[in-house]
Amino acid sequence: MNKSIIQFAILFVVLTLLQVVCNKVILFDVATPIIFIYLLFRFPVNMHKALLFSLAFAMGLIIDIFGNTSGMHAMACTLTAALRLPVINLYITREDEMNSPLPSIDSMGFTCYFKYVSTMALIYCTILFFIQAFTLNDLLLTVERIGASSVLSILLLLGIDSLVSTRREKKL
Repeated sequence: MNKSIIQFAILFVVLTLLQVVCNKVILFDVATPIIFIYLLFRFPVNMHKALLFSLAFAMGLIIDIFGNTSGMHAMACTLTAALRLPVINLYITREDEMNSPLPSIDSMGFTCYFKYVSTMALIYCTILFFIQAFTLNDLLLTVERIGASSVLSILLLLGIDSLVSTRREKKL
């Protein structure tokens, strides 16, 4: 079995267990840390779309099962996976320099990776919290939840990436 597949599997189990705990944490009644999406952001750029969508849906579904959220994370993960490549192409314009297919701080550089993670976390949180609210009656609270959860998640995702990524990765 490939070493990277084993690493992804271990990282998935760890992040899923941490997310189950984090789902119970709501800071200041608005911010929920969402860390399991790191793996979705970390999938190789050249991954086949059917496999990417299947894995994203499965990741969201597993979080939904543990969190009893009836498909909200599965839908948000799948839609975020659909927007992943256009967001990467938004920040990485040199296709000839995409030697390393794994997006990370080391392969993309901090600024580019920060933009990528920020955009993706904001997309995920926006989809998730609008699905949860399913109304525009309390729009201000929904926007506060999106903003606070995005900022908290971005900080945690950057910290996770600094722990997980290796220096051997090439620049994108």
